[in-house]
Amino acid sequence: MAGNKAVVYVEPGKVEVRDISYPDLVLRDGPGVNPLNVGRKCNHGVILKVVTTNICGSDQHMVRGRTTAPSGLVLGHEITGEVIEVGSDVEFIKKGDLVSVPFNIACGRCRSCREQHTHVCDNVNPDRPGSAYGYVDMGGWVGGQSEYVMVPYADFQLLKFPDKDQAMEKILDLTMLSDIFPTGYHGAVSAGVKPGATVYVAGAGPVGLAAAHSAQLLGASAVIVGDLNGERLAQAQSFGCETVNLREYPNLAEQIEQILGVPEVDCAIDCVGFEAHGHGMSHGEAPATVLNSIMEVTRAGGRLGIPGLYVTGDPGAVDDDAKFGTLKIRLGLGWAKAHTFVTGQTPVMKYHRELMMAILSGRAQIAKAVNATLISLDEAPSGYKEFDSGASKKFVIDPHGLVKN
Repeated sequence: MAGNKAVVYVEPGKVEVRDISYPDLVLRDGPGVNPLNVGRKCNHGVILKVVTTNICGSDQHMVRGRTTAPSGLVLGHEITGEVIEVGSDVEFIKKGDLVSVPFNIACGRCRSCREQHTHVCDNVNPDRPGSAYGYVDMGGWVGGQSEYVMVPYADFQLLKFPDKDQAMEKILDLTMLSDIFPTGYHGAVSAGVKPGATVYVAGAGPVGLAAAHSAQLLGASAVIVGDLNGERLAQAQSFGCETVNLREYPNLAEQIEQILGVPEVDCAIDCVGFEAHGHGMSHGEAPATVLNSIMEVTRAGGRLGIPGLYVTGDPGAVDDDAKFGTLKIRLGLGWAKAHTFVTGQTPVMKYHRELMMAILSGRAQIAKAVNATLISLDEAPSGYKEFDSGASKKFVIDPHGLVKN
């Protein structure tokens, strides 16, 4: 039987590449696996040879020690791979198919899935609706920053690429379909971006850049990206965004007014989440900063898309309330301005096929927008460190050396 190597969370600030078990069509016991999920049979699943798997900012929250993730957890929820084994209950996915895996695990049979809310599937996580690969408190499904991985509910979930050769030529774009491209797009759609709209995107990490590119695809007249990191803002400028450096110019409304002539936008997208920092040169962590600032600069009646991650358990939070996700949000301001808030994980399956077609047609250039950077599996620990230092790169792991540079 083939071996299997994977990226494993060890302790705050440390990941390692370790030998792990080769997957089969059963969810075995292991770090982070919910006891009620142990032994779960997955004849509806497949085994994938991982072609690409990406490092995500959400992974970094765990690696920084900002969650209750256990040591030994196999990381990785952004997975693209080739089917090499098919369960007995799988009918339409075949060996040899090249597929994108939505990061949300969804059964396709519950009420939520039938209503396209695959991000809150009722049947895959015994603790609460919603699940993901390689993520804390998400049921314990083994992560995909590995050579091989098991994916359940294959017929329902997997997005098959129509032509393998064409897909491999665009694999650095297509690998973004498992999470950040649909997540950024969902943020833009949730914020009500439409032709002619003015949009503010908080955060110039990969999800923020994906949201900015999505806003452009949806016809926004101006996309303004704010961040504290100059390198990441330069990446946003590289594909036509306006930018605001909130370290140097902390008054967001004033900066928007200089760009647009008015101190507000039609809609805003929070791509930062719970590790947000305050604005200015001497900024410190202030987790409600982004939510409050986007309410301030979004016009009355506007919408706020919030794909940025907020958690119910943050042991490294700045105060006792924030440790449980209780933040000092100016809800009264949002109420007074009649804002609409859309939060939660992205229902990837709602968007991934249309975004695949945008990539294959050449309309979407998501790899360029997020600065996709290819690394080997053994280079993953250094990739985590570089990403955590603020590098404006989206690291794409190539476990088997299958991707041509």
